[in-house]
Amino acid sequence: MHLRSDLPAATREALQRIESAASVELRNILGWWAHRMPDPEGGGFYGRIDGDGRLHAQADKGVILNARILWTFSAAALRSELAEYQELAERAFLYLLRHFRDEREGGFYWMLDWQGRPVQPKKQIYAQAFAIYALAEYYRLSGNREALERAYETFRLIEQNSRDKARGGYFEAFSRDWSPLADQRLSDKDANEAKTMNTHLHVLEAYTTLFRAGLNREVREALDTLTRLFLEKFVDPATSHLRLFFDENWVSKSGLISFGHDIETAWLLCDAAEALGDPELLKDARRVAVQIADRTLISGVDPADGGLWNEAGSQGLSDRNKDWWPQAEAVIGFLNALNISGEQRFADAAVRSWAFIDRYLLDRKNGEWFWAYKTDGTPDRTNDKAGPWKCPYHNARACLKIVFDR
Repeated sequence: MHLRSDLPAATREALQRIESAASVELRNILGWWAHRMPDPEGGGFYGRIDGDGRLHAQADKGVILNARILWTFSAAALRSELAEYQELAERAFLYLLRHFRDEREGGFYWMLDWQGRPVQPKKQIYAQAFAIYALAEYYRLSGNREALERAYETFRLIEQNSRDKARGGYFEAFSRDWSPLADQRLSDKDANEAKTMNTHLHVLEAYTTLFRAGLNREVREALDTLTRLFLEKFVDPATSHLRLFFDENWVSKSGLISFGHDIETAWLLCDAAEALGDPELLKDARRVAVQIADRTLISGVDPADGGLWNEAGSQGLSDRNKDWWPQAEAVIGFLNALNISGEQRFADAAVRSWAFIDRYLLDRKNGEWFWAYKTDGTPDRTNDKAGPWKCPYHNARACLKIVFDR
């Protein structure tokens, strides 16, 4: 973990304890997925383990889950050089290309059945972005040229079909043949709007990784434009929260606040600007990142336990549950703000975030993290341990960044 040299000794010691804990937890997470999820009969990885730890061997398999598995084991193998992780990354890579990739129309299907046959062939841009993110990271690990070529192929499909060349940004979703869809929602809880912060955020992280992998000029232009778009459109200058939903003309369509997306955006903006190497853009990104972290700390963190609430609306907190992924992003986001600003309160917030994870989310009996810590003070066993949305990504990535980023 990269730490400022001017931090007090006690702060450095507290953060180094987080690093040691994250190193142990990373091995726990990766070990759970390595031993519980490979599917010897259907190929690739199982589609679901429920909140009670029961395997659903014939559950459908989502592209988000497979791509995030590919990214996670690629990133872990790249940093740790452990052969087991590389073998699992290769398994995910081969399954992604053989089953999720649409050889006729290009891009990646949304959902397969347990035997690898498409059941939802739509082209959600969010999913295409995760395929790029995973393929680029796998290329960085393996040097496999097909991985990079397929990542560029998907990048060009997004730029050709989804990019709004007149008004900027990216449209949400398409049918298998890339024709428009009436229902563009990523999930049932999302608004059916033309442009969303969530999809743009994951295009941003995908393009950042793809640019680092190949230093391609077209990718650089798209990444630069998208980074500036976040600063101009998505970050509300009055509140330092992220605007979540827009129509095609950039009219904001929601006042909902997602604290996890706020703090995740804060550090991903800095990462994109660092990759681009533009000093002024990086300065702007860092300034905004600290502002977002400040607002998140003030309005999103429960002072009672240090956990990050899920959401707020115009009438105040609207979802007081504390899902697993915002807690993982909070640790990284607060550490990022600390390293930019040197302010002790961000160090304290990161320490409390990790303490919340350690106390309430780690399932020490059955492994992995619970979906959430609920308002009634119990872990959420209703939602999955592994599934279309519960993947080794946010939590493993937080551990990887804490342990290996220098």
